[in-house]
Amino acid sequence: MSPTTKSPSKALTYAGTGVDIDQKDAFTESLDSMLRKTYTDRVIPNPGGFAGLFRLDYKQRLFARNYKDPVLVACCDGVGTKVVLAAEMQVFDTVGIDLVAMNVNDLIVQGAEPLFFLDYIATPVIDKKFLNDVVKGIAEACKRSGCALLGGETANMPDIYKKGDFDLAGFCVGVVDLKRIQKPTRVKHGDVILGLASDGIHSNGYTLVRNVVKEAGLDLSAVYPELNESPAKKGRGKKAAATASRTLGQVLLTPTRLYADPIVRLQRNYPVKNVISGMAHITGSGIEGNLCRALPSNLDAVVDRAAWPRPAVFSFLQDRGNIPEEEMWRVFNMGIGYCVIVKKSFAESVAERLTKLGETVFTIGTVCKGGKGVVRWK
Repeated sequence: MSPTTKSPSKALTYAGTGVDIDQKDAFTESLDSMLRKTYTDRVIPNPGGFAGLFRLDYKQRLFARNYKDPVLVACCDGVGTKVVLAAEMQVFDTVGIDLVAMNVNDLIVQGAEPLFFLDYIATPVIDKKFLNDVVKGIAEACKRSGCALLGGETANMPDIYKKGDFDLAGFCVGVVDLKRIQKPTRVKHGDVILGLASDGIHSNGYTLVRNVVKEAGLDLSAVYPELNESPAKKGRGKKAAATASRTLGQVLLTPTRLYADPIVRLQRNYPVKNVISGMAHITGSGIEGNLCRALPSNLDAVVDRAAWPRPAVFSFLQDRGNIPEEEMWRVFNMGIGYCVIVKKSFAESVAERLTKLGETVFTIGTVCKGGKGVVRWK
């Protein structure tokens, strides 16, 4: 016997299931002007194309510098559960900045210059305001990082994501000369470690952060005075004083700092000499879990935890969540978002250059002989 079937009581449509093709297409078309603001002369217009086009020809006068042996560098990352906090606060442009930062900050560690960026936004519905806010943040961060927002994908998936949910992923491609690719073997005994200040938590550890908020009964819309205190800076550079009216939610949604522009400019300042031995983007697993990735197995990094002030947000979370000290250092950046390892004779000039480029710089440690390629605390 054939299985029995029944006809639906009404005609079924894609829009009826929650996926509106017309809305999605209209949103995609509306992004054109936003994307174009990030374009450089390297982007080749491709209206109606299925993929973005980007010129990679070092013989053309398109690059700020000529690449003799160009190597493409690519990376992919997301924002993690910080998107849950953004959804709760209904603030979406900052996580767009986070998305770009988490990618370009990884890419420049290899000595590369960011070229172009692609995004992936997954959502249950086509909410134009939400999507415009996210892409606005992505476009702003791309422009500040010197890379073109070449395209992306908006996935309308009501069966996967419930109302209010969304997720982000980003993909970045850059270029570096083969001879200037950063490798652990460049790091030598006696090199100096410079730490660039973070802008807060950045985009790691938010599952723990949100748990602290929940367990301690904290109010995201409340102003906690201790969060807005500006510790005295012992490094070079000055950051704007904290705004006393920032709520807890605003502090927690502070976007990841973009290090691409100053790092690329720094490297262009030394076109011949390789004064930078290594670099590390301080993300999940903190300084100890990331700085070691820039070291060869026969050298260690000795880092002085007292070399920079701890931002108030970390002490606040530790106190309210009763988080052990070592757990804090294992999960969070603790105030240092990026590390640059430099030759001792160039440490002063590199620090001054980075300061002029807008960074707050601390001398946080040195490289010494070891046997494990690990970070040791002073």
